[in-house]
Amino acid sequence: MSSFSESALEKKLTELSSSQQSVQTLSLWIIHHRKHSGLIVKVWHRELKKAKSSRKLTFLYLANDVIQNSKKKGPEFTKDFETVLVDACSHVAREADDGSKKHMERLLNIWKERALYRGDFIQQLKLAIEDSNSPRPSEEKKAVKRSYQKIQEEEDDEDDDYRSHASPHSADMSATQLTEELVKALQDLENAASGDAAVRQKIASLPQEVQDVSLLEQIGDKEAADKLSKTVDEACLLLAEYNGRLAAELEDRRQLARMLTEYINSQREALMEREKKLEEYKQKLARVTQVRKELKSHIQSLPDLSLLPNVTGGLAPLPSAGDLFSTD
Repeated sequence: MSSFSESALEKKLTELSSSQQSVQTLSLWIIHHRKHSGLIVKVWHRELKKAKSSRKLTFLYLANDVIQNSKKKGPEFTKDFETVLVDACSHVAREADDGSKKHMERLLNIWKERALYRGDFIQQLKLAIEDSNSPRPSEEKKAVKRSYQKIQEEEDDEDDDYRSHASPHSADMSATQLTEELVKALQDLENAASGDAAVRQKIASLPQEVQDVSLLEQIGDKEAADKLSKTVDEACLLLAEYNGRLAAELEDRRQLARMLTEYINSQREALMEREKKLEEYKQKLARVTQVRKELKSHIQSLPDLSLLPNVTGGLAPLPSAGDLFSTD
């Protein structure tokens, strides 16, 4: 089990997914480091506000798992989370849709049924969710007081967006971005859990006692039982964390497969477009070549003026306009 640090927690929260395996794995790690509960809750609250709207509800699920499963070992997390939950629920609800708010309310009902928090505190959390439904005054004021200049700027931005989407250059940029993301995804998989030989070796080296229930009968004293209990806890945390990493890797590989499919499709579309352009330019080249051939033939059929006889017959040249109007 990795040691605790603020940066390690931030990294794990960044990698947190909505899967039950991911939530439970991180919850086990957090509970294992419960002596840092104050700092953990502080970092959790901070990272919650930085997370994308689609991930915020997962942070509440994580808090729920930690609060419920740490209760038997101590009240630290229950107390520390209480200091930030009102603000956290209000923040999540402001950016949540109706479906997510229903999940939040269901979570609060579970806390009330299991007496994790006082009834009046649960009511505060529910009010925080309900208050988020009302538009904030500052947002209303901004909507009403848009200046003419602001409206013009927004219309210009819309025109710019239209031009960028309509331009073939934007498609090239999109393809380039997809290529970069694909390369990054492949590089990330080089350090995937399935390739972590050190952790696999640790798992393979776990004592038989933690894997075979029948061996528990051989324990004859409390000291041996406590020692085995500690070993089993460490094994559970090690396996849970590794399983979580494997689950995350599996999801990454699924995402990579989707990206590859999208990339192949985009390349096929680009190939068809380029083939179409190539055919158009081939036809243009054929037309220009035909014009060049016809022009060359036409030039050859024209008479050579240098071979014509001298039509002036040695006569004096005609007078110029100046000579005609001269008074001399």
